[in-house]
Amino acid sequence: MELIGVSRDARGVAEISLRRADKHNALSAQMMTELEATARSLAADAEVKVVVLSAEGKSFCAGGDLAWMRAQFEMDRATRREESSRIAKALGALYALPQPLIGKVQGNAFGGGLGLISVCDIALAAEGVKFGLTEVKLGLIPANIGPYVIARLGAVKAQEIFMNGRIFGAAEAVALGLVNRAVAPDDLDEAVAAEVALPLACAPGAVRDAKALLRRLAGEVTDAEVEGAIDALADRWETSEAQEGIAAFFDKRPAPWA
Repeated sequence: MELIGVSRDARGVAEISLRRADKHNALSAQMMTELEATARSLAADAEVKVVVLSAEGKSFCAGGDLAWMRAQFEMDRATRREESSRIAKALGALYALPQPLIGKVQGNAFGGGLGLISVCDIALAAEGVKFGLTEVKLGLIPANIGPYVIARLGAVKAQEIFMNGRIFGAAEAVALGLVNRAVAPDDLDEAVAAEVALPLACAPGAVRDAKALLRRLAGEVTDAEVEGAIDALADRWETSEAQEGIAAFFDKRPAPWA
């Protein structure tokens, strides 16, 4: 079963959709592998002018799949590091898209879901959606997504949500810069369509070059930053807090620090 869908239309619009609605689109190993491959394929397609990132079901993305995370405790450090870097690779492929990437956030987004939003050039969310970097509640840290979250929000705004795990709404997500606009749920499709129409009315080569220039001027996420974040998460996995936090989640009991 494919967990990432992709469609293209005659205008040159491609849509990537997360298709694991029964698990709130939590990012599994298969899902991240498919997402990376899909992004790389679209990046190489000269006929694609705009890419939309969406999700099926009630949730946009609940973050990393905790069963997949729990399985990593049985791995040695090198294997665990490679496994946990899957999300960094998927995000990196989306971030590297030469076409504008527009996020359609119809439901709640936590953890890795914020990483997906952060690599979008424009993100629109439905009013009522909830967000949060909840990793620290589990004894983990928002590491692999960190370079992209901070690149989007900046350090000052990122520190409001990066290390406290609190849940916030769509209005605050706009104020932080995580999403560009929040609209009524019934208006989300129309708002995304209007956003898609803007680059379609421009010279496609100029749009790509403008995006590349913007990235260079703003300061691109570097390979060194990504590798450093992967190492930071590998270190955190070695701690008793991480083991206790994940175990508490599966046992449906409060973590020791809660």
